[in-house]
Amino acid sequence: MTEFDRRIDRRGTYSAKWDKYQGRDVLPFWLADMDFVAPQFLLDALAARVGHGILGYTRTPEPLVSAFCEWLQRNYGWQVAEEWLVWIPGVVPGLNLAAMAAAEPGGAVLIPTPIYHPFLSAPGNAGQRLIKAPMQRDGRRWVMDWDLMEAAADRSTRLLMIANPQNPTGRVFAAAELEALANFAERRDLLICADEIHCSILLERQARHIPIASLHPSVAERSISLYASTKAYNVPGLSCAVAVIPNADLRRRFRQASRDLTPFIGPLAYAASTAAFNDQSGWLERLLDYLRGNHRLVRDAAGKRMTPVEGTYLAWLDVRDLGLQDPAAHFEAHGVGLSDGADFAGPGFLRFNFGCPQALLKEGLARLAAGVAAAL
Repeated sequence: MTEFDRRIDRRGTYSAKWDKYQGRDVLPFWLADMDFVAPQFLLDALAARVGHGILGYTRTPEPLVSAFCEWLQRNYGWQVAEEWLVWIPGVVPGLNLAAMAAAEPGGAVLIPTPIYHPFLSAPGNAGQRLIKAPMQRDGRRWVMDWDLMEAAADRSTRLLMIANPQNPTGRVFAAAELEALANFAERRDLLICADEIHCSILLERQARHIPIASLHPSVAERSISLYASTKAYNVPGLSCAVAVIPNADLRRRFRQASRDLTPFIGPLAYAASTAAFNDQSGWLERLLDYLRGNHRLVRDAAGKRMTPVEGTYLAWLDVRDLGLQDPAAHFEAHGVGLSDGADFAGPGFLRFNFGCPQALLKEGLARLAAGVAAAL
């Protein structure tokens, strides 16, 4: 038995993930929130900070800034300057601030879909038009449709937004794909906002995360890259993220958009992030090994309904052949709660979070199989 096999009852803790189905026999696999205890070194850092006794407004700690810069250098060979960093209370605010920073009258934002649903609302929140460019399934993976991207972008397009690793398809974009994307953005004179929050969660051993802004200085100058340690270390309730923005004017616009709009980051979130970016304990690799085992279970159960997950702990399941009017409701009726693909601009699909103890996962997969059998 591993540390990740420990099953903890989250009911009664006001868990958003579990309370959604309160009073119903539905196991939740929808929200991107793992059912694992955070690593002990991180809990110790939180306890030490709480032990001080005063949890007031807090400046960004210098140890966090240096830890993050060293983390980027150590893991991705990308050297960034401290002045490029803008600390924000979460990646979702970062998506909206990026759209606001890029906004122009009559402007548009191009987004390859399916995509994490806050991407889809960010353009409208900034008074911009959303242009969706559906990705295509190419055998074992999802890829961008370059012809469609070219056709979809127009003179009003100011910003390109991506998730890498891609949520919900689980792709980790290869260097050639990112180079093509960067060339597309430069040719069209587009800014790029990249959500890279899942970059530490690579399940495919050959996969390598490449920050798109690290490709060339010219790409960095048009990029906003968003990071947080909250997904990998399972502390999403301690919201803390950072935007890396090398271009000074773009950084100024981003900061201006956030003025009086985003809340302060709390001292516990700072403490957790500092501990996570300093981590070299081996805990993360143990987590990834466990998630790889979970991925095998989901892949064996889903078969051709899913493509292999290269990164994240999220499987993208194709149930279009079942002809269900409301796929999420159908599977909830069979005791398994999944994210509705329609919310990600992928109707007929479901997103399955397999970041949980295997005993719980096996229960969920059995219910999933029952739901499929009932629809056939």
